[in-house]
Amino acid sequence: MEQSVSEWLRRDSERLWHPYSSLTEPSPVRLVRGASGVRLRLDDGAGGTVEAIDAMSSWWCMIHGYRNPVLDAAVKRQVDDFSHVMFGGLTHEPAIRLAERLVEISPAPLRHVFFCDSGSVSVEVAIKLALQYQVARGNSGRTRMLTVRGGYHGDTFAPMSVCDPVNGMHSLFTGALKEQVFGPQPPAGFERPDDDPEFAAWAAAITGLAERQADQIAGIIVEPVLQGAGGMYPYSPACLRVLRDLADRHGFLLILDEIATGFGRTGTLFASEHAGVDPDILCIGKALTGGYLSMAATLCTTEVAHTVSDGPGGALMHGPTFMANPLACAVALASIDLLLSQDWAARVARISAGLSAGLAPAASLPGVKDVRVLGAVGVVQLGGPVDMKRMTEAVLRRGVWVRPFRDLVYTMPPYVCTDEEIAAIGAAITGAVREVG
Repeated sequence: MEQSVSEWLRRDSERLWHPYSSLTEPSPVRLVRGASGVRLRLDDGAGGTVEAIDAMSSWWCMIHGYRNPVLDAAVKRQVDDFSHVMFGGLTHEPAIRLAERLVEISPAPLRHVFFCDSGSVSVEVAIKLALQYQVARGNSGRTRMLTVRGGYHGDTFAPMSVCDPVNGMHSLFTGALKEQVFGPQPPAGFERPDDDPEFAAWAAAITGLAERQADQIAGIIVEPVLQGAGGMYPYSPACLRVLRDLADRHGFLLILDEIATGFGRTGTLFASEHAGVDPDILCIGKALTGGYLSMAATLCTTEVAHTVSDGPGGALMHGPTFMANPLACAVALASIDLLLSQDWAARVARISAGLSAGLAPAASLPGVKDVRVLGAVGVVQLGGPVDMKRMTEAVLRRGVWVRPFRDLVYTMPPYVCTDEEIAAIGAAITGAVREVG
């Protein structure tokens, strides 16, 4: 017997704990009945369904949309062979092919791939690499990471320690986390020139901090050019060049967290390309599998890999159970090939132009602090905290699904959105901001 929507939601509320949500005062949830292309089919609460454009790409990963036939076929083919095998002592073709593909498309010095099961774990692995690297180099006192304020790198313990300690989501854990070295947030603005006084002041501050703490620092970790969950905050690529220089000068490893920015989201395949900077270690995830399965990877240079391997322990001390899951590898390879077989850069540029046009009217609305677009990311920043429930409902009434947070109403749409769908996203967000304020 088919159960009512209210019954499903009751059962959900009794057993399920949703992300960043209270069990005693839970945020509202919608029941998904289906998804295809860029649209979710949601129960409307009255016995019917409503379609909405998923302007979030399901937290930034579903770049090719739902039920993509190419990705569906890749998963089905792999299921017919085998769905999973342990990666200790065994290997398989999907993992080998995917690793080769990632090395081919990523910044040139990166030659080795460690597969993980989530973006947060890829950051854990990157930090472990940096620490083991310094031990192997005889620098056992270098146990801290240098980063900047405003960042977000995941919800497990090592990544939490390099998230913004004051305005981030993890201030409750102060005292339990490793104390890292935090420099000032880069000055806002992707287009900010490197002769700008604010940039010069930031560069001087981060340089001085690195020099004072050099004997404690193992590596530098940042999200390149766009801080994601920390505030959808763009900054100048020139900042990455400063950090690369500091890493080279002091023997730090430069870790770039491209979990949110990789695979074209900012307009280049990897955001570091805006700066012409290569990392020593790269973290990728989210769009890696086109949103089909949880998977991430940590890539590093040969120098890093060999130093760690020849150091104490003789191995990278990590090994997830579902590392290099064959289903995830197969669909990731299909997703990358599908992305690169198309003019993805033109698509992202078209989305960027559409979001700029669609969100521009919001800039003059009361209560709006800023409107900004970088690649396929569009943001309306309010002057205070967003009323998430009212804003979500207001956008959904206009046929679009978003998930606001803090003071932001933002979108990271699938790359397969049409011009009309991008216009609808812009109009829905602008209309909802006008209504809710």
